[in-house]
Amino acid sequence: MNRTVTSSANQIDTRVFSTSMVISGVRCALAYVILPFLAPLVGISSGVGPWIGLPLGLVAVGANVLSIRRFWRSDHRWKWPMTLINAAVIGLLVVLIIIDVADVVP
Repeated sequence: MNRTVTSSANQIDTRVFSTSMVISGVRCALAYVILPFLAPLVGISSGVGPWIGLPLGLVAVGANVLSIRRFWRSDHRWKWPMTLINAAVIGLLVVLIIIDVADVVP
């Protein structure tokens, strides 16, 4: 029974980590591929990027923090590597958030 609970918790931890990475990846894809190159083709102004990137960046940081918390709460054996990966992604997202805020604030 305990092994089943541990296995289920590890699956949830892995899913939370995967979700946080997908959210971060979507934010970066929007910021660097879709908005700069494809948005002008469909008539969307280039100035909307920061307005989309800022909330997505904040959600991505939250998802990464949630992932770190899940790994530590379950005392997962990969908690240190996952914490380092999440922390690196959070660091990159913070830089992008600062850039977005600088673009939004006149």
